[in-house]
Amino acid sequence: MTRQEVRARIEEIGIIPAIRVSTAADALFAAEAVSESAIPIVEVTMTVPGAIDVISELVRHHPNVLVGAGTIFRIETARRCLDAGASFLTMPGLDLEIVNFAKGRDVVVFPGALTPTEITAAWNSGADFVKVFPCFANGGPAYIQALKGPFSEVPLIATGGVNQTNAMDFIRAGAVALGIGRDLIHQDAIRRRERGWITELARRYTKIVAEARSIQKGTGL
Repeated sequence: MTRQEVRARIEEIGIIPAIRVSTAADALFAAEAVSESAIPIVEVTMTVPGAIDVISELVRHHPNVLVGAGTIFRIETARRCLDAGASFLTMPGLDLEIVNFAKGRDVVVFPGALTPTEITAAWNSGADFVKVFPCFANGGPAYIQALKGPFSEVPLIATGGVNQTNAMDFIRAGAVALGIGRDLIHQDAIRRRERGWITELARRYTKIVAEARSIQKGTGL
C-alpha cells in the first residue's frame, strides 16, 4: 500500500490496537485475534520480545492486515521494522530524526506529543498524524477538544487510557483515531488463549467509533 493508502486506512478504521505482551507467541495470538474481528490493523510494540520477527510473520501470513511498529526510539530499529514489512511507524515521543527517516522512505509516521509546542513541532515536521500521549492522564477527551480549537487541521490520535467508557467521548472530541492497548487486548484473554474475548472487545470498539462518528456527522461537529 502507498503512504496515502495507509493513512486513509488508519483514518477509516479509527482504532490502532497496540500489542504489548510478554512473548512473540502471545503477540501473534493477539494480532490474529484482532484481525479476525473488524479491526484489520495492529501496532507491534518494540517491547515485545522478537517484535521484528513478529512483524515479518504477520506481514507474510496476513496480507490484509495493516501491520505497524510502535515504541520506536532508534533509526536502526525503524529501518529493521520497515525491512520486515511494517506499514507505519510510531513512537511515544517526538523524535525528528525518526520522522525524517520515515518520510525519506515514504512511510506513514506519527510521533507522540502532548503540549501545544510539541504538537506544532510534530505536525510541522511532516508527520501524518500526531499521537497525543499520555492522553487520559492529561485531561482525556476534554484535552483533545481543547486542542482541536487551534489544531483543527491536525489529525490527532488519542492514546493512553482509552477504554470502553471514554472511547466515544474521545472521537466526539475530535480524535481521528484511538490507540488502545490492554483495554482491547486483555492480558487474561492472552493468558487463557480466549480468542473470542478479544474479538468481542474489538467489535465493541468498532461499534463505538462508528456510533460516535455518526453523532458527529449528525451534529455537524
